[in-house]
Amino acid sequence: MKKFTILPIAFLLLAPTICLAHFGMLIPSAPTVMETKDSTVTLDARFWHPFEGQGMNLEKPKSFQVYVNGKANDLLSALKESKDGNFKTWSLSYKIAGPGLYEFVMEPQPYWEPEEDKYIIHYTKVYVDAYGDSEGWDQPTPGLKTEIVPLVKPGALYAGNVFVGRVLLDGKPVAGGEVEVEWRPGSGKIGQAPYESMVTQVVLTDDDGIFYYSPPTDGWWGFAALNDADYKIPFEGKDRDVELGGVLWVYFHKFQPAVAASAK
Repeated sequence: MKKFTILPIAFLLLAPTICLAHFGMLIPSAPTVMETKDSTVTLDARFWHPFEGQGMNLEKPKSFQVYVNGKANDLLSALKESKDGNFKTWSLSYKIAGPGLYEFVMEPQPYWEPEEDKYIIHYTKVYVDAYGDSEGWDQPTPGLKTEIVPLVKPGALYAGNVFVGRVLLDGKPVAGGEVEVEWRPGSGKIGQAPYESMVTQVVLTDDDGIFYYSPPTDGWWGFAALNDADYKIPFEGKDRDVELGGVLWVYFHKFQPAVAASAK
C-alpha cells in the first residue's frame, strides 16, 4: 500500500480506516459575523458520523461554554434538546455582543461504545469571528484536558489551504498521535467516497504534536485528535478504557474568482 506524504518535514502520513469514526460536532450557523443583523448564531451540537450522516445519541453535555477575550461564560442552561431521526441532539441561539473571537466548547458525558469496549469523551470546540476581531485563536483553551490548537488562523481559510494544528494532552504536545479528519457535507446530505476506507482520513502528528491537512473542498471539516486517558471508568463491574478526543471544527471557504475592478 502506498503512503502519501503531504509535507516531508511533518513526519505524517494519510492512511485509510475502515471503521466509522465518531465525532463530537459543534456547528454554528455561520463561521463569521460581520453585520449586526446576523449577530445571532445558532449552534448545533451532536455526536455523529459526519461524512455518512449516521447518528448517535448525545446526552446533555457535562459542560457547554463560550470563551470571549479569555473569559468563560456558561451556556449549559441555554441548550435545548432536539431530535434528528431517532437520535438526541442539542442546539442553542447565541447573541454576539461585539467584536472578538468567540470560542464555543462542549464537554460531553462519557459515551459507552460496546463495539470498542471503551468510553469516549470528545472535547469539542469551534470558533466564530465577529466584526474582524479574531485575536487569541493560537492560544490553548484554559483547563481543557485535550485539544487541537490552530497554528493558522482558522477563520480565514480557503479550500485547498493547508491547515496546521498542534495536539495537546494535559497541556503537552502529543507526538505520533492520530488525528481523524472528516468532511460534513451539510444538513440532510451524505458524502460520496470511492471506497469506504476513504471516508475518514488519518494524519499523524510529528515530534512537536503538529499535523498538516489540506481539504479538497469547502465547508466544515472536523479534526479529532484521539488519545487514551490515564484513567478508567467502571462499567458492569469492570474498569474500562477511555478514549479522549480533542475535536476542532474549521470552516474552509470556496475561493472566489476575480472580477473586473469596475464591478466593485
